[in-house]
Amino acid sequence: MLLRLLIACLCVAAVTAAGARESPLKESPPTDPPRRETPRREPPLSALTLVGPARTVFKAGRDACDGHDVPDAPARAFREADGGIALFGMHYRNRAFRGRDFDSLKLDCRVVLDSAFKPEPEAFDDRSWIAATWTEDGRTVEALLHEEYHADDYGRCRTKGALACWYNAVLAARSPDGGRSFTRASPPTVVAAVPFRQEVEQGRHRGFFNPSNIFSDGRHRYFYASTTGWAGQPFGVCLFRSDDVSDPARWRAFDGRDFSARFPNPYLKGAKPTGSCAPVAPFPAPVGSVSRHRGTGAWIAVFQAAAGGVFPRPGIYWSTSRNLTTWDAPRLLIAGPTLYDDPCTSGGELVSYPSLVDPAAPGRNFDTVGDTATLFYVTLKTKGCEVTSDRDLVRRPVAVKVWP
Repeated sequence: MLLRLLIACLCVAAVTAAGARESPLKESPPTDPPRRETPRREPPLSALTLVGPARTVFKAGRDACDGHDVPDAPARAFREADGGIALFGMHYRNRAFRGRDFDSLKLDCRVVLDSAFKPEPEAFDDRSWIAATWTEDGRTVEALLHEEYHADDYGRCRTKGALACWYNAVLAARSPDGGRSFTRASPPTVVAAVPFRQEVEQGRHRGFFNPSNIFSDGRHRYFYASTTGWAGQPFGVCLFRSDDVSDPARWRAFDGRDFSARFPNPYLKGAKPTGSCAPVAPFPAPVGSVSRHRGTGAWIAVFQAAAGGVFPRPGIYWSTSRNLTTWDAPRLLIAGPTLYDDPCTSGGELVSYPSLVDPAAPGRNFDTVGDTATLFYVTLKTKGCEVTSDRDLVRRPVAVKVWP
């Protein structure tokens, strides 16, 4: 996905190389618009502990349907209408894992959403990943797409280098059949895009990208998305909220005081962005997933980070929050070089794309956790300074403790 080449933009160093209705939580009241506060560092709000070995869910050389089948995004799961499980997290030729439970998941070779490689940036249909899903009934599934437009592939880049003209957006798609096929609207439904067209501000990567899972406080739906920023918009991770996930036009970003910033399709006549979004610390880049702890109502986010600043070692981290904008000090869960680190010094393997899922979650969308959960993540083999397509989707059991 974007993460492989995003390293260059984030680290300023180029690297070469992709039923029942959901029930409101009763443990705590719905979240009101969060306030900007000084980040809380101590004491920690939670403890996550690995309590078992890694188990391989998918191995590219063994389980792939074709050469596009590599895990290339955080795992996103939902419970189908008949009680089965669908899980996404593959490449831009999108396929799903399916099974009666998480132990029986197998890759279904039907393509549920393909990438069209259209050369027109206004089509927003170059390469797309299913990055988040939400369903109320297991049949109609709303999705957020991470869409990449590679202007250098189509002669629309005035400068050199892939990142210099990379143009990203978060789009909406919908499935009427439990995630067995997804369709886009025409013109495309843009959830978040830069407020200018592709040819503007060339020379650096631009856009919104890598949305987290969609998660709920019982009243609203939320997701985080990253942006490298532009004039008037800082770099960082932004929080989006909606009161109706079935209407993609209702997503708004937190501007530091309220959810009022919006970033519509810049190619539509009359489309006007409003405001800018306020980056949320301590996330250095995309958020893997956010889960609400059923016992306390606290939020737990998992993500990856390179060493530096508040991150003493590279690896997969977690942080906890009471209000979605103020998070405690990140803590290391799995140590190891990530896609944000130099593959030349990785020792042969990277870890990336973390996502926390509780198979026992009562809702359809697995956006809550109890005192146990499963960490899904991807291991990627390197060869010299190259990140290869030899990668596995793995999972490990985790114990969760949150202090009231």
